[in-house]
Amino acid sequence: QVQVVESGGGAVQAGGSLRLSCTASGLTFRAYAMGWFRQAPGKERERVSCISERADSIDYAGSVKGRFTISRDNAKNTLYLQMNSLSPEDTAMYYCAAAPTFSNILNLAVQYWGQGTQVTVSS
Repeated sequence: QVQVVESGGGAVQAGGSLRLSCTASGLTFRAYAMGWFRQAPGKERERVSCISERADSIDYAGSVKGRFTISRDNAKNTLYLQMNSLSPEDTAMYYCAAAPTFSNILNLAVQYWGQGTQVTVSS
């Protein structure tokens, strides 16, 4: 049984930082492209950042480029998202996702989703 579990969300003031983690079990983690997505109330889910199986391809949404850093540790089956210079516009539920290829996850063809972790940024 595949489980994808996010952690690290919370409440922070504008300008602060958070580090999200996502641990996946029940799948061959190193064989999956991974990504972070977010959804704010009343808005569609959007792609934040994605990383290929061996971390040789990385993509960021324009709104987070230069502030967020995605990384993965295949030995620990864990995906990370370091978020710096947070703003209230970053407030959302953040989801971890796994897909068979980098192209899949870029196009939201996700195979597994986590339950999400809430990030709230106050001004």
